[in-house]
Amino acid sequence: MKTIGLIGGMSWESTVTYYQVINESVKNTLGGFHSSKIMMYSVDFAELEKNMSEGNWDGNAKILAEASKRLEKAGADFIVIATNTMHKLVPQIEKEINIPILHIADATARAIKKDGHKKIALLGTKFTMTQDFIKQRLIDSGLEVIISDEEDIKTVNEIIFNELCLGNVLDSSREKYKSIIKKMKEQGAEGVILGCTEIGMLISQKDSVLPVYDTTLIHAAEAARIQCE
Repeated sequence: MKTIGLIGGMSWESTVTYYQVINESVKNTLGGFHSSKIMMYSVDFAELEKNMSEGNWDGNAKILAEASKRLEKAGADFIVIATNTMHKLVPQIEKEINIPILHIADATARAIKKDGHKKIALLGTKFTMTQDFIKQRLIDSGLEVIISDEEDIKTVNEIIFNELCLGNVLDSSREKYKSIIKKMKEQGAEGVILGCTEIGMLISQKDSVLPVYDTTLIHAAEAARIQCE
């Protein structure tokens, strides 16, 4: 079994899901008393959130590269970054380590294409929805990506940072997300990516008029699959 180097804490609520899904997947694959070999580096999300607010992405790259180097030195075979937004920094982190990073967009694209969908809606932080580090990777895989309008991007982002990252799950916010997903279906989306590791706390398949692709669940399951190869 390979050893996963898991960088968590962004936020810790979604990291719990990663740990649970990876271990459940390993148990289902190998049976018996098997569980996952995981080395975890959990960051202080306040430091990274402050850097994001100030546009200091180099500061976050330094934090995550250092975490990756420590995990590599400790014996991890590959890195899993338990968040979507910080995949913006993958190119910088990769320069600092000699082990691969399992990219969350690649795992998600494979799941979507396996189901035969081509036109997909993307929800996430404002960084994920407006910048190319996730979106372009999906496009390069052959998918067409639909993004919400400016007002909906602001709503989705504010709910993530002001509520979900603080562990607050509100029915009123669920209704807002459901309405946004419905509008994206009307634009031709065949499914929706929950492209922030906290959105799954708020939205599940029963809440969506579109097939849901939760990047947290997909990324974690793919990590376990690779681990057990």
